[in-house]
Amino acid sequence: MADDVDLGARRARHAERPVPGAETAVAADGLAVIHTHDAGTSQLDRRAVRPDLTREALLLLGLFIAYRLGRMAVAGHDELAFSNATWIWDFERFLHLPSEETMQDWALHWPSLVKSANWYYVGVHFPITLAFLAWYWWKRPAPEYRWARQLIIVITALALVLHVAMPLAPPRMLNGLGFLDTMNVLGPTAYGENAGTVANQFAAMPSLHVGWALLIAVVVVRTLDSRWRWLIVAHPIVTMLVVVVTANHYWMDGIVAGLLLGLALVVTARPPEVAPVISWRWPRAAATA
Repeated sequence: MADDVDLGARRARHAERPVPGAETAVAADGLAVIHTHDAGTSQLDRRAVRPDLTREALLLLGLFIAYRLGRMAVAGHDELAFSNATWIWDFERFLHLPSEETMQDWALHWPSLVKSANWYYVGVHFPITLAFLAWYWWKRPAPEYRWARQLIIVITALALVLHVAMPLAPPRMLNGLGFLDTMNVLGPTAYGENAGTVANQFAAMPSLHVGWALLIAVVVVRTLDSRWRWLIVAHPIVTMLVVVVTANHYWMDGIVAGLLLGLALVVTARPPEVAPVISWRWPRAAATA
């Protein structure tokens, strides 16, 4: 009997010892409920659900190859591309949009500024998009990454359809309207002597430079909580100005890219972690509310 009492006492003392990484809560009926947790559990869970890197890389590489092949397949429609360019130019004047040629003339007063715009056009588009996807794959919850990746796939596919349906010569090819090919004159250029064999320069509508920049800004603003997230809005604004100053795109190319992103947001399933609408309040105010 004494042994039974001693054993029971030892068990009671053992039960009173705190469990490492555990929180004890008292339920309504007075029973202690122990919730265990580990500092590394959330990180392990995130890694467990993180999409496979090899598969994701192959998926994005396949998308890039398909997009390039699609652009090349519709190359050669020179007459239609220049005819569409005339129509876009006239339509913009009908809408009273600012003249891209006037804006370029103003910017050319500072050649170094225009050359910087050339570098931005050539060197920022793909690297920042890849960095954005890599960061979301590594640091953000998997549903947010999948949402961003799916949006890029959808908007790129929609853009390819428009490239095929509406070949469009960029403004830099319209010498008669006074445009200057700033990349060819000031450098660097994205199109070498054999550009026609690797890219379709008549795929100006829509501008994926603007479309992807807008997409990055929307995803960052809707998934991050820091007030500094709003700085990313500068990226699509600068990109829109760059594509116009360098005469690579019309205003309408960027506008249509924004419309395609809106369509992509509608048809792409949004994860429950992402709010249905953008919160325009500061995080602290939103939390208080």
